[in-house]
Amino acid sequence: MNQIYVIGVAGGSASGKTTIVNNLKDFFKNDIELISHDCYYKAHYDMPFEEREKLNYDHPNSFDTDLLISDLLKLKNGEVVHRPVYSYTIHNRTKETIPLYPKKVIIVEGILILENEELRNLMDTKIYVDTDADERLMRRILRDMKERGRTIDSVMEQYSNTVKPMHEQFIEPSKKYADIIIPRGGENLTALNILKEHLKLVLNQ
Repeated sequence: MNQIYVIGVAGGSASGKTTIVNNLKDFFKNDIELISHDCYYKAHYDMPFEEREKLNYDHPNSFDTDLLISDLLKLKNGEVVHRPVYSYTIHNRTKETIPLYPKKVIIVEGILILENEELRNLMDTKIYVDTDADERLMRRILRDMKERGRTIDSVMEQYSNTVKPMHEQFIEPSKKYADIIIPRGGENLTALNILKEHLKLVLNQ
């Protein structure tokens, strides 16, 4: 197996990370593999829904990052892994898994992927998507109501209690580890085109 190139894409909730990585996936198709840190939220099968609803999903301890690191090391070693599947509507992992295959380029995406030293040390290029807090909040309200069945009250309560303080405590400080900072998220077509050209070079090596 040729050397695998790992790119990390971090940034606050609703900053535009997913827009960027999905655009890259659409462009490069099966030449690259995507891994979302969100898929690695810890399972809480023994906890009732009402309690799962109140958990802090923006703290590093809410993720099984050790499993993500293990899976990434296996992929870099040429092995197929089976990543978890997480459901936002039930706030829990489902029983299914999805196979991930070792590709020449692997993109890891998530709010806290640069916070963990062991994880970021596996990355060849680290990107932070930097979007204004008000813009992120508006996007989050629209996304969570439309895609995740949340009410505006629940979105605002979660934002005030955990999303904003965790962003300030863990996510924003991790920006210092980034090699590249992309302002305005997925709207920044210039940055996106530069990324594509860079990945073309990597894939053609």
